[in-house]
Amino acid sequence: MLATLPFTLNFAHPLMEWSLLATGGWALYLGIKVKRTRTGTPEQRKLLVPKKFAQRHYLWGSILLALMTLATLGGMAVTYLNNDKLFVGPHLLVGLAMTGMLAVAASLSPLMQRGNVIARKVHVGLNMGMLTLFLWQAFSGMEIVNKIWTSR
Repeated sequence: MLATLPFTLNFAHPLMEWSLLATGGWALYLGIKVKRTRTGTPEQRKLLVPKKFAQRHYLWGSILLALMTLATLGGMAVTYLNNDKLFVGPHLLVGLAMTGMLAVAASLSPLMQRGNVIARKVHVGLNMGMLTLFLWQAFSGMEIVNKIWTSR
């Protein structure tokens, strides 16, 4: 059991990241609803406001930031524990960049709550860029998982 633990840990990071990709999609959906609530017609707003999309978007975005940070560090830790080194390459560097982008986007929340349009546009741009990179990461990560699986 303990002998297979290091090998099994190789798959915790990819499973978590695929879950986080789905969570990012959900947060995106909620963010779109927030915009519609803010910019819609009075009739649309009357229907959307009770659904509390802004609060739900904030909550899911916070969960995404926390778990992505832990999954990034966890993936690095497992790689180091199993190989006595990190493999500095596109997957690692893009993953770190994504985590940084998400942190900066989240840090803009207080400015957006005060109505700062530039902060809102930067927030959306960073998150759209992060999700685009996330799609690439998902597939490059599966190539890494395949290498690990076939070399067992």
